[in-house]
Amino acid sequence: MEKNKSNIKNTWSVLNKLIKKGNQNADIPTEFLTNDRTLINQPNEIVNQFNQYFTNIGPKLAKEIVNTNQVDALSKIPTTDKTIFIQATDENEIISVVKNCKTKTSADWNGLDMSVLKDIIECVVKPISYIFNLSLQSGVFPEKMKMAKVMPIHKAGDKHEFTHYRPISILSQFSKILEKIFHKRLFSYVDKQSILCEQQYGFRPNRTTTLALVDLVEKISNAIDNKQYAVGVFLDLTKAFDTVNHELLLQKLYRYGMRGVAFSWLQTYLKNRSQYVHINGTDSQLLTVTCGLPQGAVLGPFLFLMYINDLCLVSKTLNLILFADDTNMLSCGKNLETLIDIVEKQLFLLKKWFDSNKLTLNLNKTKCIVFGNRAIDVHRNVIINDTEIERVNEITFLGVLLQNKLSWKPHINHIKAKLCKSLAIISKVKELLHEKNVYILYCSLVLPYMTYGLEVWGNTYKTNLNPITIIQKRAIRIVNKVAYREHTNELFIKLKALKLKDLVDFKTAQFMYNISHNKLPVHIQGLFQKRDCGYNFRKEEMFKKTYVRTSAKQHCVSFVGINVWSKLGQEQKDCKTLIQFKTLLKISFIKTYVENGC
Repeated sequence: MEKNKSNIKNTWSVLNKLIKKGNQNADIPTEFLTNDRTLINQPNEIVNQFNQYFTNIGPKLAKEIVNTNQVDALSKIPTTDKTIFIQATDENEIISVVKNCKTKTSADWNGLDMSVLKDIIECVVKPISYIFNLSLQSGVFPEKMKMAKVMPIHKAGDKHEFTHYRPISILSQFSKILEKIFHKRLFSYVDKQSILCEQQYGFRPNRTTTLALVDLVEKISNAIDNKQYAVGVFLDLTKAFDTVNHELLLQKLYRYGMRGVAFSWLQTYLKNRSQYVHINGTDSQLLTVTCGLPQGAVLGPFLFLMYINDLCLVSKTLNLILFADDTNMLSCGKNLETLIDIVEKQLFLLKKWFDSNKLTLNLNKTKCIVFGNRAIDVHRNVIINDTEIERVNEITFLGVLLQNKLSWKPHINHIKAKLCKSLAIISKVKELLHEKNVYILYCSLVLPYMTYGLEVWGNTYKTNLNPITIIQKRAIRIVNKVAYREHTNELFIKLKALKLKDLVDFKTAQFMYNISHNKLPVHIQGLFQKRDCGYNFRKEEMFKKTYVRTSAKQHCVSFVGINVWSKLGQEQKDCKTLIQFKTLLKISFIKTYVENGC
């Protein structure tokens, strides 16, 4: 169990064996229904039907979009006079990239997996270095690296229908290394030229889902504190990565400065890609992928960010927050009728942008929510293209359940249900494992649910957090294999584990440490202002406190964080690294458990 503590997939594999569930539900059926409800049972037919379904997803959705005006799609993008330069690689960089890759045993189309490549890389690095530099200098991505082996994974629903499966692509191991090398140069250029808009949080360093949530919640709470409404529309894009138009993407990249050799390299990287489906030793025929970004590729997510980057320029009145294909638009004001009119007009512009860029906005799954403490006297819904956008009181965004009054009770109840399931699993296997391994399960199956986004939703009333506190104490008793009513303070000390109330401060303090060192995006840094002080007093590095009116704002990290930071000792604030800061902070919490005995 200990060797798998950082691998949740392997952890679940061990658990399934212990509770004797096995893997009986993971097998692919031997019979499938085609679109015309014909039953097929030949392995060759099944893999070929799977491959046709997967490769046709993007083109089929693109054909359903009427507006394909490429002029509109490119109109917002300014052409830069800067051009990227692709520097050659060397043997040391290649070895470093390979060593830092995850040790996976999934084999690509030629039977090679990353674990084997890690073992032999120093023996083959010289010819690989030659091939990679030849690729980077000539602007040609090797054809043999563009083939993907695809494994279908069941999502939900009838296992005998192709539409209920998603593809997992296994790309060439050499392709992953070359892509990482190119990505490093591409990102360096894009970051230096400040090409990506501030609203983009996905697949970027120091821009997590939690920061995107902080940005959104702060905007909503500001509106509530100012006696305003905040109308949020949570957009649903259908198979966004699968419908990216290659020609449009290349034209956008050219305008951003990917020209010459870099442009040729990207062009050959996207063109003539192929894939086959592999099931139980049977391979389908090769099919060409005509649109979309390579699934499972290193470059794919970043190229998607470049593709949708100009979406941020479509509206000057909306607040947009993007995390890959999760997009939220927010508009705030005191008159709800006026707000809905604004949202409808701006949503029409966004819909037009999506159509021009060959992305499918699913209006039936797009949701609208009106945030605010004021009485809602306008009951009309947002309507776009004769489709009424459903208005809801709760919405899940990036894994956190948002409620229209910014009460965190619904999300806490959601977390409670998840934790209870995890505890049931741990209870089943606790007698089969050593305490140390049971604690690893606690860290793998309980702690992530409790701590994800905790600085966003954890700074709420103590009574709201009580259900999670009770479950955590129960979990700690299970880990230590003690009686149901055993006092838990000594158990937390023994495990050097933090209690929920301190986990909230622990996460909030880390957030403030990054703020104090200017490590967070401009939008987030702008939430805090440091005191002006001409003297070298301890309060010189303290943050200004602002007056807030409502509990919604009082529970935000921008307000609570200042209080948490002010209570820290100077030794903690002066830490040179975040790791050192976390270590000292955790020691101080455990020390209070020992001293206070509670």
